[in-house]
Amino acid sequence: MTRRQHFVSILILGTLSTISPFSIDMYLPGFPAIASDLHTSISQVQLSLTAYLIGISVGQLLYGPLLDRFGRKLPLYVGLILYIAASVGCALSTSIHTLITMRLLQALGGCVGLVAAQALVRDLFPVSQIAQVFSLLTLVIAVSPMIAPTVGGYATVAFGWHSIFIILAVITALILVGVYFVLPNGRLPDPALSLRPKAVMGSFFTVLKQPQFLTYSLVGGIATAAPFAYLAGSSDVFMNIYHVSAQEYGWIFAFLAIALIAPTQLNQVLLKRFTNEQIILTTLIYQSIVGLLLVLGTWAGWYGQYGLIGMLFLFLGGQGLTNPNASALSLAPFRRHAGSAAALMGSFRMGFGSIISASVSLLHNNTAIPMVGIMTTCAIVGLIILLTSERIIRYRSKPSGMDEQMAEALL
Repeated sequence: MTRRQHFVSILILGTLSTISPFSIDMYLPGFPAIASDLHTSISQVQLSLTAYLIGISVGQLLYGPLLDRFGRKLPLYVGLILYIAASVGCALSTSIHTLITMRLLQALGGCVGLVAAQALVRDLFPVSQIAQVFSLLTLVIAVSPMIAPTVGGYATVAFGWHSIFIILAVITALILVGVYFVLPNGRLPDPALSLRPKAVMGSFFTVLKQPQFLTYSLVGGIATAAPFAYLAGSSDVFMNIYHVSAQEYGWIFAFLAIALIAPTQLNQVLLKRFTNEQIILTTLIYQSIVGLLLVLGTWAGWYGQYGLIGMLFLFLGGQGLTNPNASALSLAPFRRHAGSAAALMGSFRMGFGSIISASVSLLHNNTAIPMVGIMTTCAIVGLIILLTSERIIRYRSKPSGMDEQMAEALL
C-alpha cells in the first residue's frame, strides 16, 4: 500500500467510524428543544440515546457474520442506505416515540461503519501496525466531539433540531460515495461461512473462547462505557444546572474532546517503550483515582462549573489510551473471524454503553452525581476485571498475532 493509499484508507475508515459518534454528539445540544417541541421530558429524550446504543449493540452482532460471509462492501452499502433513510425519519418525527423508533433504526444502519472499519483494519494492515492504526482512527473519531456538538448547537438555534438529522443524512451519503469509489475491498466473500444460526453461533463461540479477546473486550467495553455516562448526563448538567446555552455547551463539549484527542497521539509514542497491557493497566489505575476525586469533590461541592470541566478533562484523557490498545489486543488473535470478533467487541461496548446511559437517566436527580458516579464505577470495574483475568491470559493465551486456528489448537 502506497503512502497515499495508506492515508486515504485510514481517512475513510475513520469517517465510517465517526457516523455513530456524530449521531450521538450532534443532537445533544438539541435535547431541551426536542423535549419542548415534542412535549416531553429530558429523561424521555435521553431514552432516544439509549435506543441508539441498543441498536448499535444488536446491529453489530448481525453485521459481523454478514461481513465475513459477503465481504466488507455489500453489507456496508445496505447499512449506510438504511441509516440515511432513518435519519430522514428522525427529522420528520412528531412524537418522542417516533423519534426513539427512528433512532433505533438509524443505529441498526449506522453501526455497520463501526464493525466494517475495525474488520478492514485487520484486513489491510499487519498485526504489528494495528494498535498504531487504531490510534489514528481514534484521532479521527475524537475530532467529531469537537465538531458535532458545536454544529448541532448552531443548527438547532438557526434551523431547529430537525436540521441535525438532515445534516447527518447528507454526511453519510458522502461517506457512501467514498466507500464505493475509493475504499479497498478488504477480505473477499467467503461462501464456506454459513449464515445458519448454528454456524453463526459457532463463529461467535470460536471468538469468545479465546481468553485474550474475552478479557480485553470486556475491559474495553466496561471502561470505555464511562463516556456514555458523560454523553447522557452532560447536557442536563451544564444546560439545566449551570444554565449554559446550546452554543456554549457545544464549545464545552469541544474543549473536553481535546482530552480524547491528545492521548491518541501519545499512545503511538508510548507503544515504542511499553506494551499494550502495561498502558491499559496504568490508565485504568489513573482513571480510578481521578474518578474517586471527581465523585468526592462533586458530592462535597468543591467544584463549580469550571472545576467540574477540569476534572472531566482529566478523567476523559484516559479514554484515548484505553480504546486503541484494548481494540488491538481483542482483535489480534483473529483473521478469518475478524468480522465476528469486531462485531462482538463493538456489541459489548455499545451494550454496556446503553446500560450506562439508561442508568444515568433512571438515577437523574438534578445533580451531577449520577453522571460522575457511574463514570468512576466503569473505570474501577474495568480495572478489577483486568487484574483478575491477568493470570488466565498468561496461562491460556497465545502471543499477539498468532493465527486463530493455532490459538484454537491450544485451547
